[in-house]
Amino acid sequence: MHLVRVGSIALVVAALPALAPGQEESLRIDAEHPRILLGQRRLRLLRRERERQSLRWNQFQLLMAGKAPMPEPGFANALYYEVSGDSRAGRDAVAWALGPGADLRQLALVFDWCQNVLTEAQSKALAAKLARGIEQTRPDSSLGAVRSRLLAAVALAGHLPEVSDRELEQTVHKWWEGQIAPALNAGRQSLPLDDSYALLEMLHVVRDNLNVDLRDAAPRFFHNLPLIHLLSCYPATYAAAENEYRIPAMLHPTAEPDLRRAALARATELSMVAYDSNAPSSQLLQGWLMNDNFLMRGAFGIPYEFLWANPYQPGLSYYKAPLVLHDELLGRLFVRSSWEESAAWLGFFDGNLQLFEDGRATVLNARLDAAPLPLGRAVILFGAHTRKFKVAVSGDEPVFVVGLKPRQTYAIEVDHEEMREEESDPGGILELDLPHKAETAVRLREVGGQAARSSAPRAQ
Repeated sequence: MHLVRVGSIALVVAALPALAPGQEESLRIDAEHPRILLGQRRLRLLRRERERQSLRWNQFQLLMAGKAPMPEPGFANALYYEVSGDSRAGRDAVAWALGPGADLRQLALVFDWCQNVLTEAQSKALAAKLARGIEQTRPDSSLGAVRSRLLAAVALAGHLPEVSDRELEQTVHKWWEGQIAPALNAGRQSLPLDDSYALLEMLHVVRDNLNVDLRDAAPRFFHNLPLIHLLSCYPATYAAAENEYRIPAMLHPTAEPDLRRAALARATELSMVAYDSNAPSSQLLQGWLMNDNFLMRGAFGIPYEFLWANPYQPGLSYYKAPLVLHDELLGRLFVRSSWEESAAWLGFFDGNLQLFEDGRATVLNARLDAAPLPLGRAVILFGAHTRKFKVAVSGDEPVFVVGLKPRQTYAIEVDHEEMREEESDPGGILELDLPHKAETAVRLREVGGQAARSSAPRAQ
């Protein structure tokens, strides 16, 4: 039985060189363009893919040569220019950026990737537009907005150094190290999975240009993030006109999934593998990704697919991945009965409990009184109102109680065992260690509450 407990794994984090007293880490960037996402190694790989006429390059080239409407024209044209050398695509990207373009992220990519086709006047005009974009989006503290300002700051390094230095200091030291990472380490801040692609772009850009790994400030959050992405997808795939999609769990399930959201989820996973290809969880994720049925062929997805996919990177079969993952840090739980598309799936995330069976997802109320739910790989108990259970664990599957109060200490009484106390996680999940192959009576009582002060008898 495969089980991962994210919050309890011992982590070995590489030590960074210590700074001398009073010495501040330099955030100055002096690298040549391109410096955003297209490091020398990745650019060489992408140009080799063009020379080899790979499947991904041919699909990208087909759409670009056919003048297919690209949902992100700045990104697509600038990438095509950098890899192919087609100056017409570069000029198209610049025309978009200096004309109707308003997406700060794409403006930064065009400025960084198309320097060789920018005239001096165009370069100054686009740099000024980036600086205005940074200031205009500053009140927005969403992860996507912070990512876009960071990319713009990196692009502007050496052109408008005061703007660049100020934004890098704000993002890396004040926002990430001063606010987000401490909150993540305390289990108080959950970065939504839908924001993960923006986060991965930030990781790549900061490490490539500043030699700083943002994961080091919140190692427990990042350790199994690839597996969380893998397990948080519904088992059944969705066949669209251009390719098949794996659908990430939705807070409000709908009959027709958001395919752009699914495409960004795949782009996130591809970029995770690119960021840390040697991690065991990344190798499992690579095995999950390298199935050509899921290769993104549409106008939105193909630039991301071509940018990030590395079909030469070895992977491990995702059938070796855990089927149960309990994230104790942020209070999330994902369970699959198997890795088949017909599997049953349960997810508890962002306070939302869902069960996926027979091709559809159902939102459950974790606080209702309900019978134990066996899923083959785990047993789920609903503990908001029922605090006395009889549970039969046939094998070594774990037992989880959901719907409890977050961070509440509970006294746990199990037949023929001494009473012990344990605390629920930030999501109100409590994992029970119970005897196997026998029906066991379990009683939970809140410590410090009225239930704990009552004289209720020991479970029999």
